[in-house]
Amino acid sequence: ARRYPGRIAVGIDARDGLVAVDGWAKSSQLTAVELGKRFEDAGVAAIVYTDIARDGVLKGLNIEATLALANALAIPVIASGGLASIADIERLLEPDCARLAGAISGRALYDGRLDPQQALALIKSRRAA
Repeated sequence: ARRYPGRIAVGIDARDGLVAVDGWAKSSQLTAVELGKRFEDAGVAAIVYTDIARDGVLKGLNIEATLALANALAIPVIASGGLASIADIERLLEPDCARLAGAISGRALYDGRLDPQQALALIKSRRAA
């Protein structure tokens, strides 16, 4: 990341705030915030934060933990893990989420729970307001 500043995103996967390791099989003693802080002077463009307890199960993003990480770091944070519907997009457009750099959707797009055109139209309309 130092060699290519602003061009590398780092993923932090966590369960209950602790960094998950070994293919998510174990939780370390290191918190997501502690690990994120280690990247602050490394030239990292963004942190992709995944709450692995929500990833792929369509329960909604862990906004509280994602915002806690974003508020603790100078690096932009992208929410991941659990985005399930247009309701999650609406939540991401609330003022307290303005600190987030974006969000990633996977399964909700694949199985049709989230219409990308509807999501983009909602984002565009809120930004125009």
